[in-house]
Amino acid sequence: MTSTSHFLLRLIPPRPSFATDMTEAEAGVMAEHSEYWHGHLTKGAVVVVGSVADPAGVWGIGVLEAESRDAAERLVAGDPAITSGMITRYELHHMPLVLARPHAPDR
Repeated sequence: MTSTSHFLLRLIPPRPSFATDMTEAEAGVMAEHSEYWHGHLTKGAVVVVGSVADPAGVWGIGVLEAESRDAAERLVAGDPAITSGMITRYELHHMPLVLARPHAPDR
C-alpha cells in the first residue's frame, strides 16, 4: 500500500484584478487550467480545488494528495497556467495532519 501526503497549493495570479480583467488569451489558459485540475480531481490526486474570494484579490487553492513533495510539485508543474508562464508564483505547503470526510453526505 502506498502512503500519500496532503499538500496545500496556493496559486497567486499575475495581478490582484486578474479575476475581473483577464484577457481573452488568459481566459483560454484558465479554461485549460480548469480542465487540468478537474482531470486530476476525478483521478483522486486532488481533494478540492477552486478560487478564494480574498478582498485583496482572488487566488487559487487546491488540496493535493501525492506520494511525495516531488510528486505534488510535478502536478503543479503540469498546470497550463504554470506551463504558459501566466502564473509564475505559487506556494506549496505540506499538511502533516489531515482529517477529512471520505465523501460528501447525501442531501
